[in-house]
Amino acid sequence: MKCVLVIDAGLPRGLAANAAAVLAATLGARVPDLVGRDLPDADGADHPGIVVVPLPVLAADTDALRELRQRAAAVPDLVCVDFSRLAQQCRRYDEYADLLAATPGQSLDYVGVGLAGPAKAVNKLTGSLPCCR
Repeated sequence: MKCVLVIDAGLPRGLAANAAAVLAATLGARVPDLVGRDLPDADGADHPGIVVVPLPVLAADTDALRELRQRAAAVPDLVCVDFSRLAQQCRRYDEYADLLAATPGQSLDYVGVGLAGPAKAVNKLTGSLPCCR
């Protein structure tokens, strides 16, 4: 399995970090066994499990994110989560739900896309993207 986050390269640092956090949390909730078991340190104190695979953060522009989401949604066995500019601007989930229900899909601008699934499929979709800097 491979996971990646792809963030809008034009976002300011704080908004990019927010998008990555939202996508990572959503992937963690949707992908079984993505987060490992709690582990003890040498003193016996437990530490919460973290992701069990590397989680690179890549960059793309808005058009590439829209295309990535569209292509990824058509791949079997691939978990694709998205985070739109609309969602990032909302302060409450019910506000987001109402606005999303009134917005055609082709009108959404994505600030990030998270993928998890077979490495070959993820690489095919994201292999040419640069690291987020």
